[in-house]
Amino acid sequence: MNTRRNLALEGVFVLDLGQVYQGPYAGFLMAQAGATVIKIEPPRGEPVRQRARISKGNAVPFAMLNANKQNLSLNLKSPEGVEVLKALSAKADILIENYAPGVMDRLGVGYEVLSQINPRLVYGSATGYGLSGPDRDNLAMDLTIQAVSGIMSVTGFSDSPPVKAGPAMTDFISGVHLYAALVTALYDREKTGLGQLVEVSMLESVYPSLASNLAEVFNSGAPAPRTGNRHGGLAEAPYNVYPASDGYVAIISVNEGHWVGLTQAMGRPELADDPRLKTVLDRLKHLDLTDQIVSDWSSTLTRKEITERCRRHKVPAAPVRDLLEVTKDAHLHARGMLRTIDHPEYGEILVHRSPLIYHGADTPEYVPSVRLGENNSDILSKYLGLSGAEIDALRQSGAIAQG
Repeated sequence: MNTRRNLALEGVFVLDLGQVYQGPYAGFLMAQAGATVIKIEPPRGEPVRQRARISKGNAVPFAMLNANKQNLSLNLKSPEGVEVLKALSAKADILIENYAPGVMDRLGVGYEVLSQINPRLVYGSATGYGLSGPDRDNLAMDLTIQAVSGIMSVTGFSDSPPVKAGPAMTDFISGVHLYAALVTALYDREKTGLGQLVEVSMLESVYPSLASNLAEVFNSGAPAPRTGNRHGGLAEAPYNVYPASDGYVAIISVNEGHWVGLTQAMGRPELADDPRLKTVLDRLKHLDLTDQIVSDWSSTLTRKEITERCRRHKVPAAPVRDLLEVTKDAHLHARGMLRTIDHPEYGEILVHRSPLIYHGADTPEYVPSVRLGENNSDILSKYLGLSGAEIDALRQSGAIAQG
């Protein structure tokens, strides 16, 4: 008999000072795993909340990453605001921040200070380049990390300039690493009784994703080329995006069985014995020919026809979809990954749950993101025992925004 159980992080108290995507995503994953997460923002709100004021569409990213969090608007440039954060940190299990190195120290709430107040605190710092090293203080954004990490150098086509990956991949990859580091440190605390400082660098988080491209570097001793939609290490064929009569389809062959299946899907089984194409090494030697054969076939069919034939013959293939199509994906909606909600501040919007699913655990309730400072009074009275008059005094001093 299956017995339901609480989510793993229920009872864990998190202070989320994250901004933009990296820190807030780690906090979102914690909230969706059952943690009590208080998002702490400056009086005007963090940058993505400020973007939300532009339009309903610009509001969606903030709503996506800050569901299931309470909100405290706190001015850490005021002495009173610093004291509030110290008092909350004394009770917290985890603190998340992705400010530039040294910012929290200059405010008087860095790890050295807060760990003295609460030795059990797990303090997570996410930065562009890390807390040490010659590049520590370089300004870092997703675009600049894509550039300096080499991601842009291998993205695009060989006869065109480098381009960035479409999504904010370095923000989110490092956000997932931050979540993993925090949970690992929390597990370690169960054994040692002590918290610790954990740090995640955007640059270091994305380096392993370049594994295929690095193979080409180590094989040739030269910079890896931009290979367009071909394999980054030029080690698989066919491996590309091919034209369809109504768009494009990605088709990949990573073993000889896939190639044989593709020849059958194309109605040309004799190609499996063609000496120019028989093995992956043969196909790599004749890469343009391989791609031309597949393109000549695919261009006569729709995306649906191509993918159905490939799936029938167990060949990895998928249509290239635009984001409007993805937001309407029946599979993602059926699994509950995507859902439409009536947000109290932004109206009807599409949001997502955590990609981490805990089978056998309670399903977390989805709580929409809240207004800036909406929970100020509740948080300060519940966790710090402050009276209404004391909370009003903090408002008057500018330590907290009106909320």
